[in-house]
Amino acid sequence: MKILIFLGPPGSGKGTQAKRLADKMKIPQIALGDILREEVRAGSEIGNKAKSFMNAGKLVPDEVTIELTRLRIGREDCRRGFILDGFPRSVVQADALDKMLAGKKWKIDRVIYFQIPEEAVVARLAERRSCKKCGAVYHLRHNPPKVAGKCDACGGELYQRDDDKENVIRSRFEVYAKQTRPLIERYSGAGELVELDASKPIDEVNVKLAAIAVVP
Repeated sequence: MKILIFLGPPGSGKGTQAKRLADKMKIPQIALGDILREEVRAGSEIGNKAKSFMNAGKLVPDEVTIELTRLRIGREDCRRGFILDGFPRSVVQADALDKMLAGKKWKIDRVIYFQIPEEAVVARLAERRSCKKCGAVYHLRHNPPKVAGKCDACGGELYQRDDDKENVIRSRFEVYAKQTRPLIERYSGAGELVELDASKPIDEVNVKLAAIAVVP
């Protein structure tokens, strides 16, 4: 069993890398941001609660993210391991995760911190576009749609999410740095943290990540 935690600001590429590695290791990628956005699109009670925080670039309350994570890791597909992408983001969440894992007699194998400068994050996210219909994500320079403004998968309209606008991106980066610094110190002190230069090309980061992840 392998349990990995990916830490890094929005735009660090941890989601893309988590998906690649999860496919390779045949374990689920648990991307809390994606789960929350699904709830928002569905108009659920928990989605409506999270929407105002997400659009303002603020972190969703701990009780919401903790409960969603608890339910997700309890599914059958997590018995062989999983990658947590976007959780925990605070000491409170980390404490809750420790209790969840202890209850199942599981332990964290690696915490991987994706380091990247703020300006690089702004450059990446400001040109990101999402499909209103299916949620697919594109980048105007690095992964453009075949037809401008249209999703390759379903033909849905592409748009810029509120949290991908520059002022919100900078707010998210600042909030993330402030909230997660204690986590970096916590996992580093426990000998579980490995730092990765996320500003490098995707394939280069992927190779280094795979080497880190398979270390026993």
